[in-house]
Amino acid sequence: MERALRVVRRSVPGRILIIGMALAALVPGSLSLADVADEELAPVPRHEKIGQLVTEFIQKSHYRHAAVDDDLSSRVLDRYLESLDSNRMYLLRSDVAAFERYRYLLDDMVRSEPMNPVFDMFEVYRTRVRERLEFALTQLETEPDFTVDEEYAFDREELPWAETPEELDEIWRKRVKNDALSLALADKNWEEIQDVLHKRYSRFAKRMDQIKNDDVFETFMNAFAHTLDPHSSYLSPRNSEEYRIQMSLSYFGIGASLQIEEDYVTVINIIPGGPAAIDGVLQPKDKIVAVGQGADGELVDVVGWRLDDVVQLIRGPADTVVRLQVMPAGSLPGASEKILSLTRNQVKLEEQAAKAEVITVPRDGRDWSIGVIEVPSFYRDYRALSNGDKDYTSTTKDVKRLIGELEAQGIDGLIIDLRDNGGGHLTEATALSGLFIDNGPVVQLRNSNGRISRLDDPDPVPRVAYTGPLAVLVNRYSASASEIFAAAIQDYARGVIIGQQTFGKGTVQNLYSLDQYVRRPDDEGLGQLTLTIGKYYRVTGESTQHRGVDPDIPLPSPIDATQVGESVRDSALPWDTIRTTEFRRGEPLDQVIGTLTASHISRAKDDPDFQYLLEGIRDIEEARARKTLSLNIEARRQEREENLNRRLERENARRAALGLTPVANTEELEALEAPDIQLDQAAAIVTDLAMLREVKATPVHTARIDP
Repeated sequence: MERALRVVRRSVPGRILIIGMALAALVPGSLSLADVADEELAPVPRHEKIGQLVTEFIQKSHYRHAAVDDDLSSRVLDRYLESLDSNRMYLLRSDVAAFERYRYLLDDMVRSEPMNPVFDMFEVYRTRVRERLEFALTQLETEPDFTVDEEYAFDREELPWAETPEELDEIWRKRVKNDALSLALADKNWEEIQDVLHKRYSRFAKRMDQIKNDDVFETFMNAFAHTLDPHSSYLSPRNSEEYRIQMSLSYFGIGASLQIEEDYVTVINIIPGGPAAIDGVLQPKDKIVAVGQGADGELVDVVGWRLDDVVQLIRGPADTVVRLQVMPAGSLPGASEKILSLTRNQVKLEEQAAKAEVITVPRDGRDWSIGVIEVPSFYRDYRALSNGDKDYTSTTKDVKRLIGELEAQGIDGLIIDLRDNGGGHLTEATALSGLFIDNGPVVQLRNSNGRISRLDDPDPVPRVAYTGPLAVLVNRYSASASEIFAAAIQDYARGVIIGQQTFGKGTVQNLYSLDQYVRRPDDEGLGQLTLTIGKYYRVTGESTQHRGVDPDIPLPSPIDATQVGESVRDSALPWDTIRTTEFRRGEPLDQVIGTLTASHISRAKDDPDFQYLLEGIRDIEEARARKTLSLNIEARRQEREENLNRRLERENARRAALGLTPVANTEELEALEAPDIQLDQAAAIVTDLAMLREVKATPVHTARIDP
């Protein structure tokens, strides 16, 4: 059983998560700014010891065996500044220029010297935050004029640093005005807006004053580790204990992984089997702006809160209700928000389990039955297994059983749906592959010393559970073990991969408790280090790292591959190759895939659902491309109304083409369950595959030996 809520800073989908909160602690919270006494922040002796240990581990155990030198120091400085002020809302260009004197010193510092420069830089940042929040509070003294035509640049990552405090004043004048306008669009009056924003900005400042020495140190060490790769990280003693508590499953939540992005608590992924997954409304990249208790408890604004404090609001007793006010993924600030009610509970293993359904596809006067097995994660009940229970739950056992049930219903083809499956147990990925291919290797592993091993189908009996037409449906959130399975199916030419390029997470991590490596650990402990120590490779020798698995037949997706996936991270380990291992490959499917693709393209041109999907994606992409917002309230209202009407028109055009009853209004539209167009398209493609096989156009699945 998994815990129901995971707190993460840098993560990949699914079960491969790096848990921590130091960066969240450094994202300001809010307070009344009078009578504040900042705690002096400075390195303590154990920080120097931790730095030495981490450096040693990086040089000896990390996959890169990176040299801790001036080049690394330079990159660490850039990443540290990004972790402090990624949107360039606080620091001045002169501050950043002053930090240049540390650019080539950080490597020496982390190895053997006190880390005063790290804390000096943070103190400058904290001072700038206080100045900005003091200014923000002054802006609440007078109601803004929302009739003025002006634009707010909410995305400043690529813009230059501000030259003067006056320039930052102007940036923040517009930010405060936008915050107020967003609340006005939510039908709050000026007094209510003043109250919400005063609390928000005050809380923001208060959190800055509550930062501890270890918080600053942890953030820097993570900038250090993330310079090597996105999945290496450091946890302070406090957050190491939080990790332990989380893994104990001693609390209840909603089943979602969260992180701080700017001032917003953002959903990273939905944990299979949890309340959010069962409800199905909360989505990755949604932003949580307020949290309420029970069916009618007050919604508490959480913008600018520390991540751990938001988590405490979301956690609660089992079977109690928590309400979330959410800004949907891809929406612009001030867009219509939704309120979700979720019942807290633990993640249930039975809810993670694979599930099956049958889709009927009419074609040429005949109904074709396409089986679909959704695999949310790769799971195995190790507790039951270790207790000798032969009926232990596992992905492979469940899928094998479901295949039998589907074949009893006379299916013509099968889809394994791995969308949003972030991985899980590697053994299950290899075992599941064995249900569709004869005995042989599934994946190769190269460790940091260059040693290569391979993992084979663990079933010693050369038999498969299903020999019919097969497709694997994937998207950008299909990661790790999902990619290993999809790659094996593709490399053995056993089935067709449909969907979107997968995440590209092809690395292996190990967790080190640093206390184990010193004779006399500090009373407060030294924390723990996660390091990338290996990479996965396909049987062909190609890495799944960075590139993921490319679909044989791509489908459009609202998930932006330029914002999600391993290739987005500038420190991600590169794609590369090793030697092909010996395996039995089926006859190439190139010709079949070409035929399937041509049929799909021809059919999609006249498919109302497919065109509906394309139009929706175009709207999402237009919103993503925007970097500014109007601060004129009527312009914003009109824009919101136009967006809603465009969605309504698009839905009714689809329904008219399909002979369905039109939707009367936007409220009715919001209540509709969205069609799974990607799955329907995949079912149509598998039907084509079944028809080809029926007329014996598909090559016989024979074997040959690749060197």
